Amino acid sequence: MSAVASRVVALSGGIGGAKLVLGLSRVMPPGDLVAIVNTADDFEHLGLAISPDLDTVMYTLAGLDDPQRGWGRREETWTFMSALAALGGESWFKLGDGDLATHIERTRRLRLGESLSTITADLCRALGIAVRVVPMSDDKVRTVIETDRGTLDFQDYFVRQRCAPMVREVIYAGAAMARAQSEALAALRDPALRAVVICPSNPLLSIEPMLAIRSLRDAVAGCAAPVIAVSPIIGGGAVKGPTAKMMAELGLPVTVTTVARRYGDLLDGYVLDHADAEEARTLDLPLRAARTLMVSLADREALAREVLAHADALADGDERKPA
Repeated sequence: MSAVASRVVALSGGIGGAKLVLGLSRVMPPGDLVAIVNTADDFEHLGLAISPDLDTVMYTLAGLDDPQRGWGRREETWTFMSALAALGGESWFKLGDGDLATHIERTRRLRLGESLSTITADLCRALGIAVRVVPMSDDKVRTVIETDRGTLDFQDYFVRQRCAPMVREVIYAGAAMARAQSEALAALRDPALRAVVICPSNPLLSIEPMLAIRSLRDAVAGCAAPVIAVSPIIGGGAVKGPTAKMMAELGLPVTVTTVARRYGDLLDGYVLDHADAEEARTLDLPLRAARTLMVSLADREALAREVLAHADALADGDERKPA
């Protein structure tokens, strides 16, 4: 690896991705890390602009995340939601009192014509976050789920209906016309780029909406640094969320090989759990087995080191595709 190759780009969704982004930020200079975050989960609720994945990454890096729920702010209070429910308002999507401040400030500034990127950068600065957190696009892209109960906006499917409907198709509305965020593209084209890390987020809901933006996918494909994906599947299941359920309903085997093959020729290397090492040998990719279940902060840091070591070995030509 060249001595000047220091910067890392991470493609992240919410909880699982945020854990690895935090780990990366602790084992490398955080100012050299760029987290490109999915915004296809964004929606408007109660007149407010909500960006769930951006907020999860931001709160995690600021040390404000709730370790039990995985989303929202720790030590949150719920006076607003209780009062709203008492008035008969829509209370299916929980907004904590502290979390409301983020959404209100974001909404206010969006209505003044500021970009989501500018607002996110300012929020991160206010929270003392050194990592550059950028939305995948300042254009509107929305995940829509075709189900046996009709067409559902993502948050309706995910939160209101608790992923109960059977999934028939996942659509990234607006992706074909969306432009990748300029700082994201610049980071992927940086000659000092050390690695691109595809975090262990839901492929269908977090990573593929980003890759559906042609300019972003092309930048990942064309970057000079190794592109390393971390599998969100462990032993034929997902740690959290609807990944396994959705894959099964779409007729996709719930395996590490399925995830890798969906990313296709974007990948230069793959990190997966020890439990899946034998099954993954069918992949024509350099593999690295590690503990991918991130329970503790030490787990996050250890996995981050494994990912970077895999990228560095590939850049130096020390790791090759399995025989």
